[in-house]
Amino acid sequence: MTKLAAPLEKFFTDWLMCQRRLSSNTIAAYRDSFRLLLRYAQCRLGKPPARLDLGDLDAALIGAFLNHLEAERHNSVRTRNARLAAIHAFFKFVATDYPEHAQTIQRILALPQKRWTRTLVTFLNRAEVEALLAAPDQHTWIGRRDHALLRLAIDTGLRVSELIQLRCSDLTLGPSANVQCRGKGRKERRTPLSTASVRVLEAWLRERQGNTEDTLFPSLRHANLSRDAVERLINRHTATAAHRAPSLQRKRVTPHVLRHTTAVTLLQAGVDRAVIALWLGHEQIETTQIYLAADLTSKERALARTATIPAHVARYRPQDELLSFLERL
Repeated sequence: MTKLAAPLEKFFTDWLMCQRRLSSNTIAAYRDSFRLLLRYAQCRLGKPPARLDLGDLDAALIGAFLNHLEAERHNSVRTRNARLAAIHAFFKFVATDYPEHAQTIQRILALPQKRWTRTLVTFLNRAEVEALLAAPDQHTWIGRRDHALLRLAIDTGLRVSELIQLRCSDLTLGPSANVQCRGKGRKERRTPLSTASVRVLEAWLRERQGNTEDTLFPSLRHANLSRDAVERLINRHTATAAHRAPSLQRKRVTPHVLRHTTAVTLLQAGVDRAVIALWLGHEQIETTQIYLAADLTSKERALARTATIPAHVARYRPQDELLSFLERL
């Protein structure tokens, strides 16, 4: 029997961290997937995770676990597929080292990703953006910090992980003002800043009075903001902004919605998709296709440039009463 612990530890410490050098966010997502799977296996098999064998994780158990995620934990199909991707990565890793489990591994790798409905992305219009930026109380330190963070997020389209990792030295506020960040795949990029954002960030840096390596948007305890903290502050200010822009009540505003807002704003301004992909740090230009689908303004402009086919509407005439009677029989 092959204990699960050794290959699983090697998968994380040697393969993911050393060989692949994946980001901490990706490793954390893989970790959470296996924490859920091992707890589920413990409940099903009555064995603590440290005593599980590699063969205990067969296709039947993995399939039941995926159903458990959707039916009992109410995870979305996309979350279910992400958990399965992590499991697939592990069993591809162990396939060559444990040929005696080849059949079990092949059955697990044959478990398919589930298709899901691709909905239109949510983004904010100009009135909603203005209401959200006006929501923080700028008479307070937290309000000024939140205003600067929201403006930078909407201006640049940075991911929430990129926002919370920014240091004071990442801002260049002179000529060609920009912000530098390290995004997914350890790719560094610079994103230009608008004049309005430069003024806000200059005032924030003077008040912040941090060293070059200090976090740009600290918490009250001068630590990095967490993802949850950013989501909470966005939710709080969205609720305030909804009084000024009632349409916000129908939208769930998240950090990624602010990123979508940046992309759609650029698209509506006529910016090329290749530039938008570089702006947002997308690996493929095709990723920006989702914003084309969501942007009704661009479609309306395209419709206005097309020749309209004349429509002839015939006048309604009632049918003969006798024929109507016969048709109703």
